[in-house]
Amino acid sequence: MCDKNVPSQFPILHSERVLLREIRDVDAEAIFAFKSDVEVTRHYGQEPHRTLADTHDWLRRLDESYRRGEDFAWLVTLNTDGSVAGLITLWNFDASRRCAELGYELAREYQHQGIMSEATAKVIEFGFATLGLHRIEANPLTENAASVALLRILGFKLEGILHERIYFRGAFYDQAYYALLSEG
Repeated sequence: MCDKNVPSQFPILHSERVLLREIRDVDAEAIFAFKSDVEVTRHYGQEPHRTLADTHDWLRRLDESYRRGEDFAWLVTLNTDGSVAGLITLWNFDASRRCAELGYELAREYQHQGIMSEATAKVIEFGFATLGLHRIEANPLTENAASVALLRILGFKLEGILHERIYFRGAFYDQAYYALLSEG
């Protein structure tokens, strides 16, 4: 992770409609609801969680990687009622290059409402302004039209396609490489 102003406490981020906060064990059932959804997980080439225990194991690994300084993972909640809408991460940090990767997933009922673009904009701002990143990357499957559209809206530029890079459910998928550079 970049060393510039890394917060000692997990950063809470706010926007007009969402609150991005640290994930807690009590969030496991809400997270399982979308991580077990075949339609949500197929868009990024991962099998869904089959049991709540899968989600608890994933949360444990996520917490360990945060404690090692390897990532930030925020729970995306709605300001109106605290409902869990999804997750967003900055991970795969390369401190020497001041670079990190962006990842996100959104429960089906909250898709196509601008929630993730609002949340992602706050995470990007945090990455550049607080962590001192120079570059944020995202690597969606090319068939994930919603993710590609989100990245373009946020100003990410397509840098290339890795053809048939991801093997998932008996087929090969192309993976796109997008990046956004800091202005400073």
